[in-house]
Amino acid sequence: MSNSQALTDFGKVAVMFGGHSAEREVSLKSGNAVLNALLQSGVQALAFDPAKQPLTDLIKESFDRVLIMLHGRGGEDGSMQGALQQLGLPYTGSGVLGSALAMDKVRSKRIWQALGLPTAEYQVVDKQHFNAGSCTAIMAALGEAVMVKPAREGSSIGMAKVTTAQELSAAIEQAFQYDNEVLLERFITGQEFTVSLLRGRVLPSIRMRTPRTFYDYEAKYQSSTTEYHCPSGLDAEQERALGELAARAFSAVDGSGWGRVDFMRDNAGRFYLLEANTVPGMTEKSLVPMAARQAGLSFSELALEILATSLASDSQGRGV
Repeated sequence: MSNSQALTDFGKVAVMFGGHSAEREVSLKSGNAVLNALLQSGVQALAFDPAKQPLTDLIKESFDRVLIMLHGRGGEDGSMQGALQQLGLPYTGSGVLGSALAMDKVRSKRIWQALGLPTAEYQVVDKQHFNAGSCTAIMAALGEAVMVKPAREGSSIGMAKVTTAQELSAAIEQAFQYDNEVLLERFITGQEFTVSLLRGRVLPSIRMRTPRTFYDYEAKYQSSTTEYHCPSGLDAEQERALGELAARAFSAVDGSGWGRVDFMRDNAGRFYLLEANTVPGMTEKSLVPMAARQAGLSFSELALEILATSLASDSQGRGV
């Protein structure tokens, strides 16, 4: 994509970041990085933090489109997408349905399971009906180790790995601080992979390795001991199969434009879907820019490609 096309097609762009979610700090880093990249490419882009100004300012200030770099609730869950559609403003990434489904780990898993896509055994508990006495039976059903995840949070916030019923009960209560619904998933021992998707392209997979208990918030954003391997070490056939699985999983939850799908690979070589992300991180430690570099795209080129996904919504449709 050329700078001239960006200048003529994009108009005045609001790069929306910050917001009110638990991932605000990561969003600020992602948004600033993308904003600077667009400005360097010659795009008329300005910062817009919905935590500090009303959405009606988008109309008042005559923005032509919005690049969404909000992570978590209020930006990645369909609510902002719906608001922008009501304002008649094109925006980047997935639409209302895709954003809402991908943000919800429980519904994502149910859809993948219904389609026969591989995902780990799981149970769901809700705050109103949870009984701590059930934790022994849950551990027996899911195995020696269980991952506890708030249904609708990102960046591993509120997540924990547990190995006893007592730990499980405490982790569930902790997760209830973030969501009334909590996903309990069999812990898969193995390697973690991620696949980024960009306007119909499957980017090279990345393998992550951390000495921490799992790939948590600190491993993602703060630790210097996390290892990233891109190329991931898969052979050509494995890479193709994983890319196809990622694309199918993303499409199944109505994801479009750009995003990332996370996997675990067990010691027998089987891949299991973890979650889909419709507004992945774009910080200096983030995975999509790493995969894009391996595919020959600079950060500025990647930012323009993400912005270009907003063109698909100009005529109300959401394209891949």
